[in-house]
Amino acid sequence: MASNKVDYEIFEAGNLDLQSGETLRGAKLAYKTYGRLNANKDNVVVFPTFFGGKHTQNEGMIGEGKTLDPSKYFIIVPNMFGNSVSSSPSNAMPPYNRARFPAISLYDNVSTQYRLVTELFGINKIALVTGWSMGAQQTFQWGSLYPDMVERIVPVCGSAKTSRHNFVFLEGVKAAITTDAEWANGSYEKPPLRGLKAMGRVYAGWAVSQAFYREEVYLDLGYASLEDYLVEFWEARRTSADANDLLLMIHTWQNADISNNYLYNGDFRGALNSIKAKAIVMPGRTDLYFPPEDNEIEVALMPNAELRPIESIWGHLAGGPGFNPVDSKFVDDALKEILVS
Repeated sequence: MASNKVDYEIFEAGNLDLQSGETLRGAKLAYKTYGRLNANKDNVVVFPTFFGGKHTQNEGMIGEGKTLDPSKYFIIVPNMFGNSVSSSPSNAMPPYNRARFPAISLYDNVSTQYRLVTELFGINKIALVTGWSMGAQQTFQWGSLYPDMVERIVPVCGSAKTSRHNFVFLEGVKAAITTDAEWANGSYEKPPLRGLKAMGRVYAGWAVSQAFYREEVYLDLGYASLEDYLVEFWEARRTSADANDLLLMIHTWQNADISNNYLYNGDFRGALNSIKAKAIVMPGRTDLYFPPEDNEIEVALMPNAELRPIESIWGHLAGGPGFNPVDSKFVDDALKEILVS
Protein backbone atom coordinates (compact mmCIF):
# COMPACT_ATOMS: atom_id res chain seq x y z
CA MET A 1 0.00 0.00 0.00
CA ALA A 2 1.36 3.42 -0.95
CA SER A 3 2.16 5.78 1.92
CA ASN A 4 0.23 9.05 2.20
CA LYS A 5 2.90 10.56 4.44
CA VAL A 6 4.13 13.99 3.36
CA ASP A 7 7.36 15.73 4.30
CA TYR A 8 5.93 19.21 4.79
CA GLU A 9 3.54 21.13 7.03
CA ILE A 10 0.50 23.26 6.17
CA PHE A 11 -0.17 26.77 7.43
CA GLU A 12 -3.92 27.31 7.32
CA ALA A 13 -4.18 30.92 6.14
CA GLY A 14 -7.98 31.09 6.00
CA ASN A 15 -9.79 33.10 3.34
CA LEU A 16 -7.32 35.43 1.64
CA ASP A 17 -8.45 38.69 0.08
CA LEU A 18 -6.24 38.83 -2.99
CA GLN A 19 -4.92 41.79 -4.94
CA SER A 20 -7.11 40.70 -7.86
CA GLY A 21 -10.19 41.46 -5.75
CA GLU A 22 -11.01 37.76 -5.56
CA THR A 23 -10.88 35.54 -2.48
CA LEU A 24 -8.77 32.42 -2.09
CA ARG A 25 -10.94 30.30 0.15
CA GLY A 26 -9.28 28.12 2.76
CA ALA A 27 -5.78 29.04 1.61
CA LYS A 28 -3.09 26.53 2.46
CA LEU A 29 0.58 27.49 2.49
CA ALA A 30 2.79 24.41 2.43
CA TYR A 31 6.20 24.76 4.02
CA LYS A 32 9.10 22.74 5.36
CA THR A 33 11.59 23.73 8.02
CA TYR A 34 15.17 22.59 8.46
CA GLY A 35 17.05 23.00 11.74
CA ARG A 36 15.82 24.58 14.97
CA LEU A 37 14.81 28.09 15.90
CA ASN A 38 17.23 29.33 18.56
CA ALA A 39 16.22 31.01 21.80
CA ASN A 40 16.80 34.51 20.40
CA LYS A 41 14.93 33.68 17.19
CA ASP A 42 17.72 35.32 15.21
CA ASN A 43 18.95 32.37 13.10
CA VAL A 44 16.11 32.48 10.55
CA VAL A 45 16.54 32.01 6.80
CA VAL A 46 13.53 32.20 4.45
CA PHE A 47 14.13 30.38 1.15
CA PRO A 48 11.06 30.58 -1.16
CA THR A 49 10.56 28.11 -4.02
CA PHE A 50 10.91 28.88 -7.74
CA PHE A 51 8.64 28.49 -10.79
CA GLY A 52 7.38 24.92 -10.84
CA GLY A 53 9.64 23.96 -7.94
CA LYS A 54 8.77 22.43 -4.59
CA HIS A 55 10.55 22.64 -1.24
CA THR A 56 12.55 19.48 -1.98
CA GLN A 57 14.09 21.17 -5.01
CA ASN A 58 15.66 23.83 -2.80
CA GLU A 59 17.47 21.17 -0.81
CA GLY A 60 20.51 21.28 -3.10
CA MET A 61 21.60 24.38 -1.16
CA ILE A 62 20.70 23.06 2.31
CA GLY A 63 22.71 20.67 4.46
CA GLU A 64 25.78 19.94 6.50
CA GLY A 65 28.89 21.51 4.97
CA LYS A 66 26.84 24.14 3.14
CA THR A 67 26.19 27.68 4.29
CA LEU A 68 22.51 26.89 4.88
CA ASP A 69 23.41 24.31 7.50
CA PRO A 70 20.44 23.22 9.65
CA SER A 71 22.75 22.85 12.63
CA LYS A 72 23.23 26.64 12.52
CA TYR A 73 20.12 28.09 10.90
CA PHE A 74 16.37 27.66 11.06
CA ILE A 75 15.51 27.48 7.38
CA ILE A 76 11.91 27.96 6.29
CA VAL A 77 11.04 26.96 2.72
CA PRO A 78 7.54 28.19 1.81
CA ASN A 79 5.99 26.77 -1.36
CA MET A 80 4.57 29.26 -3.86
CA PHE A 81 0.86 29.22 -4.48
CA GLY A 82 0.28 27.22 -7.66
CA ASN A 83 3.12 24.74 -7.26
CA SER A 84 0.64 21.90 -6.52
CA VAL A 85 1.67 21.65 -2.85
CA SER A 86 0.41 24.98 -1.56
CA SER A 87 -3.10 25.97 -2.71
CA SER A 88 -3.23 25.49 -6.47
CA PRO A 89 -5.72 24.95 -9.30
CA SER A 90 -4.91 21.22 -9.20
CA ASN A 91 -5.68 20.71 -5.51
CA ALA A 92 -8.44 23.27 -4.86
CA MET A 93 -12.01 22.20 -4.22
CA PRO A 94 -14.69 22.83 -6.86
CA PRO A 95 -16.03 25.18 -8.05
CA TYR A 96 -12.85 27.28 -7.58
CA ASN A 97 -10.40 24.75 -8.97
CA ARG A 98 -8.82 24.40 -12.41
CA ALA A 99 -9.27 27.54 -14.54
CA ARG A 100 -11.57 29.11 -11.91
CA PHE A 101 -8.75 29.38 -9.39
CA PRO A 102 -8.14 33.07 -8.61
CA ALA A 103 -5.12 35.02 -9.83
CA ILE A 104 -2.23 35.22 -7.35
CA SER A 105 0.30 38.04 -7.14
CA LEU A 106 3.84 38.28 -5.82
CA TYR A 107 2.45 40.31 -2.93
CA ASP A 108 -0.18 37.65 -2.16
CA ASN A 109 2.56 35.03 -1.85
CA VAL A 110 4.94 37.03 0.32
CA SER A 111 2.34 38.59 2.62
CA THR A 112 1.06 35.09 3.38
CA GLN A 113 4.60 33.87 4.02
CA TYR A 114 4.99 36.79 6.44
CA ARG A 115 1.95 35.55 8.33
CA LEU A 116 3.49 32.07 8.53
CA VAL A 117 6.74 33.46 9.93
CA THR A 118 5.16 35.82 12.43
CA GLU A 119 1.95 34.09 13.50
CA LEU A 120 3.23 30.54 13.70
CA PHE A 121 6.81 31.07 14.85
CA GLY A 122 6.69 34.51 16.49
CA ILE A 123 9.70 35.67 14.47
CA ASN A 124 10.38 39.40 14.11
CA LYS A 125 13.88 39.33 12.57
CA ILE A 126 15.04 37.39 9.52
CA ALA A 127 18.78 36.95 9.07
CA LEU A 128 18.49 36.19 5.35
CA VAL A 129 15.98 35.80 2.56
CA THR A 130 17.28 34.14 -0.57
CA GLY A 131 15.82 32.42 -3.61
CA TRP A 132 16.35 31.58 -7.25
CA SER A 133 14.29 32.79 -10.23
CA MET A 134 10.75 33.47 -8.95
CA GLY A 135 12.26 32.77 -5.53
CA ALA A 136 14.49 35.79 -6.20
CA GLN A 137 11.47 37.89 -7.07
CA GLN A 138 9.93 36.90 -3.73
CA THR A 139 13.25 37.79 -2.07
CA PHE A 140 13.11 41.34 -3.44
CA GLN A 141 9.47 41.56 -2.32
CA TRP A 142 10.37 40.48 1.22
CA GLY A 143 13.07 43.15 1.39
CA SER A 144 10.77 45.95 0.25
CA LEU A 145 7.65 44.98 2.20
CA TYR A 146 9.42 44.30 5.50
CA PRO A 147 12.59 46.44 5.50
CA ASP A 148 12.87 46.56 9.30
CA MET A 149 12.57 42.79 9.59
CA VAL A 150 14.81 41.48 6.82
CA GLU A 151 18.52 41.96 7.53
CA ARG A 152 20.04 40.46 4.37
CA ILE A 153 18.86 39.35 0.94
CA VAL A 154 20.51 37.37 -1.86
CA PRO A 155 18.27 37.23 -4.94
CA VAL A 156 19.72 34.77 -7.48
CA CYS A 157 18.83 35.02 -11.19
CA GLY A 158 15.68 37.07 -10.75
CA SER A 159 14.44 40.65 -10.87
CA ALA A 160 12.35 42.95 -8.72
CA LYS A 161 10.03 43.57 -11.66
CA THR A 162 9.38 41.39 -14.69
CA SER A 163 10.70 43.12 -17.80
CA ARG A 164 8.69 43.46 -21.01
CA HIS A 165 11.10 41.09 -22.77
CA ASN A 166 10.62 38.50 -20.04
CA PHE A 167 6.85 39.00 -20.30
CA VAL A 168 6.99 38.24 -24.03
CA PHE A 169 9.07 35.10 -23.46
CA LEU A 170 6.32 33.90 -21.12
CA GLU A 171 3.66 34.67 -23.73
CA GLY A 172 5.32 32.02 -25.88
CA VAL A 173 5.37 29.57 -22.98
CA LYS A 174 1.66 30.22 -22.32
CA ALA A 175 0.75 29.82 -25.98
CA ALA A 176 2.47 26.45 -26.14
CA ILE A 177 0.03 25.13 -23.54
CA THR A 178 -3.15 26.94 -24.48
CA THR A 179 -3.07 26.20 -28.21
CA ASP A 180 -3.29 22.47 -27.48
CA ALA A 181 -6.95 21.54 -28.11
CA GLU A 182 -6.78 19.18 -25.12
CA TRP A 183 -6.31 22.19 -22.83
CA ALA A 184 -10.03 22.94 -23.29
CA ASN A 185 -9.78 26.40 -21.73
CA GLY A 186 -8.48 24.86 -18.55
CA SER A 187 -11.27 22.30 -18.15
CA TYR A 188 -9.27 19.34 -19.43
CA GLU A 189 -10.05 15.82 -18.27
CA LYS A 190 -6.64 14.56 -19.30
CA PRO A 191 -3.38 16.52 -19.41
CA PRO A 192 -2.69 18.57 -22.57
CA LEU A 193 0.54 16.67 -23.14
CA ARG A 194 1.32 18.08 -26.58
CA GLY A 195 1.12 21.59 -25.17
CA LEU A 196 3.23 20.71 -22.14
CA LYS A 197 5.87 19.06 -24.32
CA ALA A 198 5.91 22.13 -26.56
CA MET A 199 6.31 24.31 -23.47
CA GLY A 200 9.35 22.25 -22.47
CA ARG A 201 10.96 22.83 -25.86
CA VAL A 202 10.25 26.56 -25.78
CA TYR A 203 11.84 26.72 -22.34
CA ALA A 204 14.89 24.78 -23.49
CA GLY A 205 15.91 27.55 -25.86
CA TRP A 206 15.81 30.19 -23.13
CA ALA A 207 16.86 28.61 -19.86
CA VAL A 208 20.48 27.95 -20.83
CA SER A 209 22.86 29.90 -23.04
CA GLN A 210 23.96 29.56 -26.64
CA ALA A 211 27.39 28.53 -25.38
CA PHE A 212 25.81 25.73 -23.30
CA TYR A 213 24.55 24.19 -26.53
CA ARG A 214 27.64 25.05 -28.56
CA GLU A 215 29.82 23.21 -26.04
CA GLU A 216 27.29 20.36 -25.81
CA VAL A 217 27.21 20.46 -22.02
CA TYR A 218 24.16 18.19 -22.07
CA LEU A 219 26.44 15.33 -23.16
CA ASP A 220 28.59 15.88 -20.06
CA LEU A 221 25.41 15.59 -18.00
CA GLY A 222 24.82 12.08 -19.31
CA TYR A 223 22.28 12.69 -22.06
CA ALA A 224 22.89 10.68 -25.21
CA SER A 225 22.10 13.49 -27.65
CA LEU A 226 20.48 16.89 -27.94
CA GLU A 227 17.11 15.23 -28.57
CA ASP A 228 17.57 13.03 -25.51
CA TYR A 229 18.21 16.16 -23.42
CA LEU A 230 15.10 17.89 -24.78
CA VAL A 231 12.89 14.89 -24.12
CA GLU A 232 14.30 13.52 -20.87
CA PHE A 233 14.93 16.84 -19.13
CA TRP A 234 12.72 19.54 -20.62
CA GLU A 235 9.67 17.66 -21.82
CA ALA A 236 9.67 15.43 -18.74
CA ARG A 237 10.00 18.44 -16.46
CA ARG A 238 6.82 20.01 -17.84
CA THR A 239 4.64 16.96 -18.50
CA SER A 240 4.98 16.01 -14.83
CA ALA A 241 3.27 19.30 -13.85
CA ASP A 242 -0.36 20.41 -14.05
CA ALA A 243 -1.07 22.87 -16.88
CA ASN A 244 -3.38 25.13 -14.84
CA ASP A 245 -0.82 25.25 -12.04
CA LEU A 246 1.86 26.34 -14.50
CA LEU A 247 -0.40 28.99 -16.01
CA LEU A 248 -1.22 30.41 -12.59
CA MET A 249 2.49 30.75 -11.75
CA ILE A 250 3.16 32.27 -15.18
CA HIS A 251 0.54 34.93 -14.40
CA THR A 252 2.27 35.66 -11.09
CA TRP A 253 5.62 35.88 -12.86
CA GLN A 254 4.44 38.07 -15.73
CA ASN A 255 2.92 40.58 -13.33
CA ALA A 256 5.67 40.52 -10.70
CA ASP A 257 6.49 44.02 -9.48
CA ILE A 258 7.57 44.71 -5.91
CA SER A 259 5.96 48.16 -6.06
CA ASN A 260 2.51 46.87 -7.04
CA ASN A 261 0.95 47.08 -3.58
CA TYR A 262 -0.61 49.50 -1.10
CA LEU A 263 2.79 50.56 0.29
CA TYR A 264 4.29 51.83 -2.96
CA ASN A 265 1.38 52.21 -5.40
CA GLY A 266 3.60 51.54 -8.41
CA ASP A 267 6.59 53.61 -7.25
CA PHE A 268 9.26 51.11 -8.30
CA ARG A 269 12.14 53.41 -7.46
CA GLY A 270 10.67 53.98 -4.02
CA ALA A 271 10.22 50.24 -3.43
CA LEU A 272 13.90 49.59 -4.23
CA ASN A 273 15.05 52.60 -2.19
CA SER A 274 13.18 51.17 0.81
CA ILE A 275 15.20 47.94 0.97
CA LYS A 276 17.42 48.40 4.01
CA ALA A 277 18.83 44.87 3.91
CA LYS A 278 22.44 44.27 3.02
CA ALA A 279 22.17 42.67 -0.43
CA ILE A 280 24.21 40.65 -2.87
CA VAL A 281 22.26 40.49 -6.12
CA MET A 282 23.41 37.59 -8.30
CA PRO A 283 22.30 37.53 -11.94
CA GLY A 284 23.52 34.87 -14.32
CA ARG A 285 25.90 36.45 -16.83
CA THR A 286 24.26 34.55 -19.70
CA ASP A 287 20.68 34.52 -18.36
CA LEU A 288 18.40 35.25 -21.32
CA TYR A 289 15.31 36.40 -19.43
CA PHE A 290 16.70 37.84 -16.20
CA PRO A 291 19.78 39.53 -17.76
CA PRO A 292 22.38 41.29 -15.57
CA GLU A 293 21.43 44.67 -17.03
CA ASP A 294 18.05 44.57 -15.28
CA ASN A 295 19.72 43.93 -11.94
CA GLU A 296 22.27 46.69 -12.57
CA ILE A 297 19.40 49.19 -12.72
CA GLU A 298 17.85 47.77 -9.56
CA VAL A 299 21.08 47.63 -7.54
CA ALA A 300 21.76 51.29 -8.37
CA LEU A 301 18.51 52.16 -6.59
CA MET A 302 19.13 49.99 -3.52
CA PRO A 303 21.01 51.65 -0.63
CA ASN A 304 23.08 48.68 0.51
CA ALA A 305 23.47 46.36 -2.47
CA GLU A 306 26.25 44.81 -4.52
CA LEU A 307 25.92 43.25 -7.98
CA ARG A 308 27.79 39.95 -8.23
CA PRO A 309 27.12 38.12 -11.52
CA ILE A 310 27.54 34.36 -11.85
CA GLU A 311 30.08 33.94 -14.64
CA SER A 312 28.66 30.83 -16.24
CA ILE A 313 27.43 29.46 -19.56
CA TRP A 314 24.54 27.75 -17.76
CA GLY A 315 22.29 30.74 -18.41
CA HIS A 316 19.34 31.01 -16.05
CA LEU A 317 20.05 27.55 -14.66
CA ALA A 318 23.36 28.79 -13.24
CA GLY A 319 21.49 29.79 -10.10
CA GLY A 320 19.40 26.64 -9.75
CA PRO A 321 19.79 25.16 -6.24
CA GLY A 322 22.51 22.55 -6.59
CA PHE A 323 22.12 22.33 -10.37
CA ASN A 324 25.87 22.34 -11.01
CA PRO A 325 28.67 22.27 -8.43
CA VAL A 326 30.75 25.22 -9.65
CA ASP A 327 27.93 27.76 -9.82
CA SER A 328 26.27 26.45 -6.67
CA LYS A 329 29.52 26.92 -4.76
CA PHE A 330 29.78 30.50 -6.05
CA VAL A 331 26.29 31.22 -4.70
CA ASP A 332 27.01 29.35 -1.47
CA ASP A 333 30.17 31.42 -0.93
CA ALA A 334 28.14 34.62 -1.30
CA LEU A 335 25.61 33.37 1.25
CA LYS A 336 28.45 32.57 3.66
CA GLU A 337 30.01 36.00 3.17
CA ILE A 338 26.83 37.96 3.75
CA LEU A 339 25.79 35.96 6.80
CA VAL A 340 28.97 36.85 8.66
CA SER A 341 28.70 40.54 7.77
